[in-house]
Amino acid sequence: MINLIVITHGEFGAYLIEAAEGIVGVQAAGLKNVSISPRMTLERVTECAAKAIEEMRSDDGLVFLLDMPGGTPMNVVLPLAKDIDKCAVICGVNINMMTSAFAYRQSLDFDRLTAKILEDGRKAICEVKSLLLKK
Repeated sequence: MINLIVITHGEFGAYLIEAAEGIVGVQAAGLKNVSISPRMTLERVTECAAKAIEEMRSDDGLVFLLDMPGGTPMNVVLPLAKDIDKCAVICGVNINMMTSAFAYRQSLDFDRLTAKILEDGRKAICEVKSLLLKK
């Protein structure tokens, strides 16, 4: 199974996981959340991320779901992830991406899962009111 590590500012990741599990089902294994806080030192954030990697490393693959490009989670994860085979670092996580990751991580291979997460995330970003105006 492809494992997931969610790293976000504050409790965003924890709440996103809770909401996605309500839609797709509880993820009993292969999922780790790391919530960072401004009160944490950069060294502490790095320690937490490294510990999560140690626990979640998998021959099937490891996907990081991060809240934003350029933020502390990304800056900490990239140096840690660079030498991990079958590893993706995905920024801008939303609930569509999370539910896709949960629903397909046991049935798709690493490359197809990564593509599916990205595709579904992009599909979720849209303005829908204009659909009402189309005839």
